[in-house]
Amino acid sequence: MTWVGMIIALAGALGYAIGAALQQYEAVAEGASLKLVRRPRWLIGGIIGFTGASLHAVALSFAPLVAVQPISVATLVFAVPLAAFMYGRKPYRAEIFGSIAVAVGLLWLMLLVPQHNVTPRLGNGAALGFVAVIGVIVLVSQVMASRVQGANKALLLSVGAGVVTATVSTFVRVVGGGMQGDWGRLVHWFTLAVPVLLICAVVLLQRSYAVGFFGIAYAGVQVIDPITSVLAGAILLGEPLPTSPSTAIPALLASALTIGGTITLGRLSPDHSRPAPAPEPEEAETRQEDATAALTPGVVSEDVTAR
Repeated sequence: MTWVGMIIALAGALGYAIGAALQQYEAVAEGASLKLVRRPRWLIGGIIGFTGASLHAVALSFAPLVAVQPISVATLVFAVPLAAFMYGRKPYRAEIFGSIAVAVGLLWLMLLVPQHNVTPRLGNGAALGFVAVIGVIVLVSQVMASRVQGANKALLLSVGAGVVTATVSTFVRVVGGGMQGDWGRLVHWFTLAVPVLLICAVVLLQRSYAVGFFGIAYAGVQVIDPITSVLAGAILLGEPLPTSPSTAIPALLASALTIGGTITLGRLSPDHSRPAPAPEPEEAETRQEDATAALTPGVVSEDVTAR
């Protein structure tokens, strides 16, 4: 059943990548606002992304977090080139190498985590404490993001999106994996928390996309999401973590690869899908007069002199 979950997760992750590329293009053009819901391409991206997320949720019902989460990492090598094509350009070499480095490094890290399918159990107190911790992380990342610009802003915003997305995965894992054929277990506040958290994750994602640095924003989510999910699975759900000393060096190498790829993506220039506004007729005429006066020695119009 674990393999079934992984195949479903792969299909869902590909859909999520396509949806993310479509929505990022529109978020840069329109900004992270309600106006996005009136843009067909953003809506199509949302439908595709939601389908991918739904398949991810189904996958979590068949396989543990530590098996499903790494699958989504591989989509980074597809999502970044897709976003580049949306802007009518070929992917930069740094985008390709950075994406591959992050994907390989993080996948390597996830593969070091031992797979052991246990029935997930989560108490109300632990769940509320988990949500509170995630809320603090989101608040801190948002405050810090408001004080910086560029790639750093996109990265900090993606941290908040990543931890909330991981929270969604954790609750879905608890609800889906804990059903065991009993549909009555769906009647729980965990089930109601999933769509609320999902909406929060979507809003945070759009804010990180709108900055214009898709590579670093998407990579940030893809790194933070599985790491948070694996930690939640280990701390809250009793899923195992690697304890063998032989995994120390591979883990360091994988971490270095992931960090290096993230830094590479963060140094790229932003994409812009919003066209520069055309100058007003009066403003254009003024610029033409100024240019003519500057190019004609000794001739300065009265208007230019007055200005």
